[in-house]
Amino acid sequence: MHIDILTVLPELLTSPFEHSIMKRAQEKGLLTVQLHHLRKWAVNEYGQVDDYQYGGGAGMVMMCEPLANAIDALSRERKYDEIIYLTPDGERLTQKIANSLSLKGNLLMICGHYKGIDERIRRQYVTKEISIGDYVLSGGELAAAVLTDAIGRLLPGVLNDETSALTDSFQDNLLAPPVYTRPVDFKGMHVPDVLMSGDHRKIEEWRYEQSLQRTKERRPDLLGD
Repeated sequence: MHIDILTVLPELLTSPFEHSIMKRAQEKGLLTVQLHHLRKWAVNEYGQVDDYQYGGGAGMVMMCEPLANAIDALSRERKYDEIIYLTPDGERLTQKIANSLSLKGNLLMICGHYKGIDERIRRQYVTKEISIGDYVLSGGELAAAVLTDAIGRLLPGVLNDETSALTDSFQDNLLAPPVYTRPVDFKGMHVPDVLMSGDHRKIEEWRYEQSLQRTKERRPDLLGD
């Protein structure tokens, strides 16, 4: 998979992709993440990529020309399955969306800033708009890092145990069950006997029941009817 990220602050995105699972994914050749500085396509020698908004009001808006020129230039290098704009008013990111995007080949992510991007770019170029939650960040860079991580870890071969992602929270609309490791007795709190029984059928039944109970208590909205 190839992911291009268009941003005015590429330095914010350096660290998330140089460590842990995202680093391994790239070292294995399973994922390529390229950062592109939007000011490369600025409208003047001062690096301008934003301007005042029509109609007045506080806050600047990212201009059409730099974004359009950048998207056009990158699109000549590869065909994108999705051009994604990270924005608070986008579709809320879910595991289902991450699963779907992990099956794609090429993605372009646009990191918004200031008061956002010119609406005409959204209409002309953007194919998918995603929000990582009902709150506002200073820019789309952290959201792009979250989305890339959520997608990248699902690529076959990225995780050492490929079944691990299948048991994560939200994969089956249930939260993950409690997990335990050594010691058996920690300050009087014991690991449930069933987990040490060796009976895999009973263990799976226990985990399902625990997942269901936890989901009912914490996220009943996931269960629907």
